[in-house]
Amino acid sequence: MKKWIISFLIVSLIGYTASAQFTDQGNFLIGTTIGLSSASSRVIQNEGGDQNKGEGPSSLQFGFAPKVGYFPIDNLALGIGMDYTVNRVNQPNEDVNTDSDLLFGPFGRYFVPFGTGDMALFLEATVGFGSSSDNQEILGVTQNIHTNIFSVGIGPGITVISDEGLGVSATLKYNYARSKFDTDINNVQRQTITKSNVFDFSIGFQYYFGGLTIVRTDTGGRGF
Repeated sequence: MKKWIISFLIVSLIGYTASAQFTDQGNFLIGTTIGLSSASSRVIQNEGGDQNKGEGPSSLQFGFAPKVGYFPIDNLALGIGMDYTVNRVNQPNEDVNTDSDLLFGPFGRYFVPFGTGDMALFLEATVGFGSSSDNQEILGVTQNIHTNIFSVGIGPGITVISDEGLGVSATLKYNYARSKFDTDINNVQRQTITKSNVFDFSIGFQYYFGGLTIVRTDTGGRGF
């Protein structure tokens, strides 16, 4: 642990002496993370001396997370982002469950440039508020459940930025989420609260650019 802290401090000192033009005060970043994953499973049941094999559920998930940020000071970007995911689960009995999550919230990303300024380590923190829609079959009754979600996430990453301001980043982040939904089955109301802890790895693309400047022309005191 001590060696890791010393290494991080060395990289930080190198970063402060390196060129950090893309993360300078007054600049902007805009980008997104796109993910697509699929999974399948098989179920094996051992009962006595018999073994039964069968297909388990399979799933397909798509994620889209755009964000835009501004650098109020050198190397610190603050902004707002959206996180949208769609998950489709196919059960062996041909039942299909689909759910979608939509979160909005602020984020912060602090950069430590190193090398010649075209690479940087960063630490990102996010907060999300939103809801999800999920079709579930409960006791033979299909219900469309709307869930309120709150999440926070934090984790390190690394980015590489080209001379044109295009960046590719990789992030490993810990996410905590709390969701709550209500159901009404046979006139019995229930409230369910779920807390989850998830680690995820993502690849993103960003574009870094300077601030916008209003162009003025001399029109005798009038004009823009």
